[in-house]
Amino acid sequence: MHASDREATANPAGTAVLDNAHLGDIRGAFGSIARDDTAPRATLFARLKTLLAIVGPGLIVMVGDNDAGAFGTYTQAGQNYGTTLLWTLLLLIPVLYVNQEMVVRLGAVTGVGHARLIFERFGKFWGAFSVIDLLVLNALTIVTEFIGITFALSFLGVSQFWGVLASAAIVMLAVSTGDFRRFECFGIVLVAGSLLLVPVILMVHPPIGQIASDFFVPKMPEGAKLSEVMLLIVAIVGTTVAPWQLFFQQSYIVDKRITPRFIRYERMDLCIGIVLVVVGAVAMISFCAAVFSGTPEFGNYTDALGTAVGLEKYAGRLPAVLFALALLDACIIGAAAVSLSTAYAIGDVFAVKHSLHRKPWDAKGFYSVYCGLIVLAAVLVLTPGTPLGLLTNAVQTLAGVLLPSATVFLLLLCNDRHILGPWINSTRLNLFTGAVVAGLVMLSVILTAAVLFPDLSEAWIIGILVGGSVLALAVTALVKLYEMSSRRHASFRFKRRPPLFDRDSWRMPPLDRLPPARLSPLSRIWMIVLRGYLVVAAGLVLLRIVQLATVGA
Repeated sequence: MHASDREATANPAGTAVLDNAHLGDIRGAFGSIARDDTAPRATLFARLKTLLAIVGPGLIVMVGDNDAGAFGTYTQAGQNYGTTLLWTLLLLIPVLYVNQEMVVRLGAVTGVGHARLIFERFGKFWGAFSVIDLLVLNALTIVTEFIGITFALSFLGVSQFWGVLASAAIVMLAVSTGDFRRFECFGIVLVAGSLLLVPVILMVHPPIGQIASDFFVPKMPEGAKLSEVMLLIVAIVGTTVAPWQLFFQQSYIVDKRITPRFIRYERMDLCIGIVLVVVGAVAMISFCAAVFSGTPEFGNYTDALGTAVGLEKYAGRLPAVLFALALLDACIIGAAAVSLSTAYAIGDVFAVKHSLHRKPWDAKGFYSVYCGLIVLAAVLVLTPGTPLGLLTNAVQTLAGVLLPSATVFLLLLCNDRHILGPWINSTRLNLFTGAVVAGLVMLSVILTAAVLFPDLSEAWIIGILVGGSVLALAVTALVKLYEMSSRRHASFRFKRRPPLFDRDSWRMPPLDRLPPARLSPLSRIWMIVLRGYLVVAAGLVLLRIVQLATVGA
């Protein structure tokens, strides 16, 4: 054990960390920072050295999001509609940054994972709901990662049985070394592997001018059915902004021991990760659009294996092999990150040891959850008769239904002054995030309705979008007027005072010292609406999935 870790064996007063291993030196893949290093970064070299030590969480969470589901969604968009939906990625860039930047602040300032904060601030119902839905959704997502692994192995001519077992072993061994730096090095290698998609787009030579135009100018595919296009757009949103990302990055930042003074560096790490994930998504949509244009396969997407076969048929063996290797790489990093997000959440909720700095025998519960999810997914994929297609659809649908609740919790936590102190959201950021939440809820409603009613007409889709927007604005305006009226008649008003503390050193006090959370009338109304919607929507979707499984059996 390093000296800094021995010094942190007792949780000092004034911090909220739940595992003592979360205190100590920062030891990243590209460098280290001592816990007592408070020297200013005055030179460019010093700032670059610090950035290299911090880099990791943003890269891994973003590239891990370009997983099996993303490969399927982006290649489907390119093969069925060309590059006409590239603009959706441009719109998602600020959404990605704002969501994950809020998580960066929560992790660095609180020292506690996302699930534990929800439990403490919103009660056992929402805490249990967040952890249970994360566990179920993540377990299904890991299954889709191993489905993607079978596609890649099948194309490369490798035995699926032994290939899946080897992949599962690699994912488990990479995490179980008890050395945080080793895992981060493993993750960075996989991040570099995601760049295999760049040579593919260079070999295919798609029209750059058309790509740039469709990326910056929104348009809908000509002659396409609006309901089908909308469902694909919802899938792009769901695969690009996933609930597990919030839980993973916050806990990973805590585990890496990143504190508020390094938030600006972690924001840069996040920006680099967003660039990589967008480059990968644009590459997949673009080279699929170029390769399949004018072929019988255009508009007839099957799966990622079909994409690899088509690439070999129309572009050559090398681009297809690189695509299959990139798919294999993406599935492995996705399986590791999604499993870790669940293991971190379970450790946070039950306050047991949960750190990659600990050896497996020193954090049995943490590693058991992680390895158990990997083993379960591998077994399901290798079991004959498992409805893999149905599981994949279930993941996309449930992710779309549950995503708004994750964003609502995130927004409320980032407005809790007892949690973030001087790091709480600005009014401008709240307005933007509120609009994002409203948009996610409407897309979620459309997805849920389309699953329950496959023949949903275009008129209904437009009606949901317009009606939902009008209703959200009306309710928000009424509640805001009520709040303003209440303040006007109040006997006194609170005045904001300048902070009397250093922003870079402010940390959240221990959880048991925090006063109860107080929600505004607007927040309470939306929490009630959200609870009702989730209960009804998730129940109906699960019922539909069971019906389909029964029919298939």
